[in-house]
Amino acid sequence: MKIEAVFRTLLFTIGLVWALPMSLVGLVAGLVTMPMGSRLRYSDHALVFSRFPLGPGGAITFGNVILNTAKDLDAVVTTYQCRADGNRNDCIRIGNHERAHVYQYMTLGMFFLPIYFLCGGISVKNPMERAADRYALTGMGWWPWSGKP
Repeated sequence: MKIEAVFRTLLFTIGLVWALPMSLVGLVAGLVTMPMGSRLRYSDHALVFSRFPLGPGGAITFGNVILNTAKDLDAVVTTYQCRADGNRNDCIRIGNHERAHVYQYMTLGMFFLPIYFLCGGISVKNPMERAADRYALTGMGWWPWSGKP
């Protein structure tokens, strides 16, 4: 195995452990809803509970767990910017957007949620949401303060 692959695996493992407290929150929520129809699988570097029966629709990430109201993460949605502008041209796969949040959690751990809400919560103004949309559109730039447009 190349040194880069070993280093990447080590960083990924550290990120999993660092995000574990928040992953446990998502895991408990998902397991509790399995009798109500949630279905568990692995996708986008996370345990995904699809058909999650609670909430307004869409998906939410807790560490390496994604709670998704749709049947899978392949649903195509518009970006936060598109919704704010009324322009429906930039469509993204919701799984790609949520994977960016998984990476953000793996970097920030339990600090993700406080920082997320300090940055504006569920809003186009939140740099964490803009970065997740950018990553979903381009495959790059999941970190909100990377200096990328």
